[in-house]
Amino acid sequence: MATNEFTVAIELGSSKITGIAGKKNLDGSITVLAVVKEDSSQCIRKGVVYNIDKTAQCLTNIITKLKTQLKHEISQVYVGVGGQSIRSVRNVIVKELPQDTIITEEMIDELQDTNRTMNYTDQEILSATTQEFKVDNQLSRDPVGIKANRLEGNFLNVLWRKSFYNNLYSCFNKANISIAETYLAPLTLANSVLSEAEQRGGCVLVDLGADTTTVSVYYKNLLRHIAVIPLGGNNITKDIASLQMEEKDAEAMKLKYASAYTEISEIDSNKKYPIDSDRYIGAEKFVQIVEARLQEIIENVGNQVPTEYADKLLGGIVLTGGGSNMKNIEKAFRVYLHVEKVHCAKFVTQTITSSNADINAHDGRMNTILSLLAKGNMDCAGGEVRSDLFGGTNEAAATNSATSNKEPRGGSERILTPAEKEKLDAERRKKEEEEERLKQEALRQQKEEEEKRQNKPINKIGRKLKTFFKGVMSAEEE
Repeated sequence: MATNEFTVAIELGSSKITGIAGKKNLDGSITVLAVVKEDSSQCIRKGVVYNIDKTAQCLTNIITKLKTQLKHEISQVYVGVGGQSIRSVRNVIVKELPQDTIITEEMIDELQDTNRTMNYTDQEILSATTQEFKVDNQLSRDPVGIKANRLEGNFLNVLWRKSFYNNLYSCFNKANISIAETYLAPLTLANSVLSEAEQRGGCVLVDLGADTTTVSVYYKNLLRHIAVIPLGGNNITKDIASLQMEEKDAEAMKLKYASAYTEISEIDSNKKYPIDSDRYIGAEKFVQIVEARLQEIIENVGNQVPTEYADKLLGGIVLTGGGSNMKNIEKAFRVYLHVEKVHCAKFVTQTITSSNADINAHDGRMNTILSLLAKGNMDCAGGEVRSDLFGGTNEAAATNSATSNKEPRGGSERILTPAEKEKLDAERRKKEEEEERLKQEALRQQKEEEEKRQNKPINKIGRKLKTFFKGVMSAEEE
C-alpha cells in the first residue's frame, strides 16, 4: 500500500473496543499506524452488544481518534465479532441421485446453499464449514467426478443469536460507519496464532478473555467445534472482590499475587496478602479462591472437546488472550485436563512493526485485533483530513473489491452481511416456490393422465362390464 492507504479493523470486546490501522508492506509484513481503545464495560457484556446507543458512541469515538492520528478520513472498517451464544452445530444434507450419476460442482454448490439457508430458531448462521462428503458409503473430501447414487454433505454451522447479529449492525449504522467485511474473530485468531502443523494434526485453541473463554477445536485443517464459555478473568476478580473490596483493588491483587496452580507444599499458611492498609487475606484462602474458579473454567474447556477427537489432537492445547499471562496457567491445564502438550501463543505469526507498547508486549492481549488487521485486504482510507478556508475535506473513494457470498469448501471466517443474507433468503424462497410449482405441475399432469386413461373407450366398456357383473352377482345372492 502507498502511504495514504491503510486497513482499519475494530474488535468489540467485553472490557474495551479496540481500533487499529495498519499498512501492509510488499514483503508481507504489517506496519501498525495507530491503535485506540474505548472502555466498553457499560455497553458490551460477554462479547455481545446490549446497549446500542453507547456502543455507537464508542465506535464514533474510535473513528474520530483514528482519523486524528492518521490525518485521513476512514471509508470503511473490518469488524471482528465473538462472544456469548456462539456455538457450533452439525448438519447433514442428503441428495438422492439417479443411478450412476456423475457428481458435479453444481451439486456440491447446491448442498452448500441448502445448508447455508437452514433455519434455526432465533439463531443466525455466522459461518459454515464443509466437514466431509459421503459418496454412497465412502467418505470423500472432493467427490466431483465420482459416480454415485447418493451424495451426503456433512457441515459444521457456527450460530449466533439473531438479536445479537442485528444489534451489531444497528450500532455501526447508527455511528454511520461502513463495514468492509465482518469476521468471526475466533477463526481469524486461529489462522494467525496456530501453525499449519497444529491445525493439521489437531489442537484446542483456548482464548482466555475477560468475560468469556472461547474454545476452538481443529483437526485435519478444519474447525470441528467451537463454543464460548461465559466465564473469564473477570469472574476471578469478582470472586476476590467478594472479600469486601473494590473490583479495581481485586483486579490489582489478582495481577500481583494470583497463580493458576500452586502445589500444596508451596503454600505458606503464615503468609498474608494486604487487602488495604488495615486488612489482610491469608495466602491459603487466596489460593483457594483463585484456583477454584480457574479449575471450573479449565474443566469446562475440557468438556467442550468432542469425544471423537479427544485422543487425536497431536497439537495439544494452545492458550492465548489476556488470561494466558497468569502464572502457572500452562501447568494448571496439564494437571486438570491430563494433557502434556500445552503452550501459550503470545503473538501472531505475521511480522508486525509497531511503536505501541501493548503490541510490543507480546502477551497475547492484542492477538485478535492483529489477526483482524492481517485479514483485511481492502483500502480503508478516505480523503485527507485538512481544515481549509472553507472547512472542507477531500474525500477519496475507497478501493473495494467484490466479495462473493459463496462459502469456500473449507469454510470461511467471513460473516455474511444483512444484504447478503437477504439475497440468500430470497434465493431460497424462489427455489422453494419453484419446487412447489413443479410439484403442483406434476400432480396436475398426473391427474390429467389419469382422467384421460379413465375416459378411454376401452376403459369405459370395462367399467360398464364391471358394473353389470357386480349387479348380476348381487341378484344371484338374493
